[in-house]
Amino acid sequence: KVNKNNIEVLIDLRYSTHNNFTKEKVYFSDQCFIHKVAYEHLHQAVEIAKKQDLKLKIFDAYRPTYVQQKLWDCLPDPNFIVPPKKGSPHSRGVAIDLTLVNKEGEELDMGTDFDEFSRLSYHGCLDISEESYKNRLMLLGIMTDAGWDFFRNEWWHYQLFNSKKFPI
Repeated sequence: KVNKNNIEVLIDLRYSTHNNFTKEKVYFSDQCFIHKVAYEHLHQAVEIAKKQDLKLKIFDAYRPTYVQQKLWDCLPDPNFIVPPKKGSPHSRGVAIDLTLVNKEGEELDMGTDFDEFSRLSYHGCLDISEESYKNRLMLLGIMTDAGWDFFRNEWWHYQLFNSKKFPI
């Protein structure tokens, strides 16, 4: 469990609210879980962000299979949602969706909101502002320096390398 008392992060689990692309509350809990190995990498990312006077804000982490199925039912697009039978890195507890916030807790502009399912969310998209592009690069640098791999289609999604070696 990611405990706000143990590491300095903000947690806004979007699927435990109506503020997500399904427009429904998908989780029945607002607790944030992640695999122990992923937690170690998250802790490193928190420390790296802190050196830049930034914090991480988590939108999603471990995702039960039934939630993965609900997301797939709403958007059966493998460019953004992993088919439940394949097994998402989220369902393995080794993926995290997040952004950066400043000292005041305000999200940095990333060019799109979390769960914007279009090419505007891709890493390397040049159709966003220069500031947004730099902010994405900052998040990418923090997360890759902490040992995370990224998903090309979603600026907010990071997962451990070799995520399939972890059980669902």
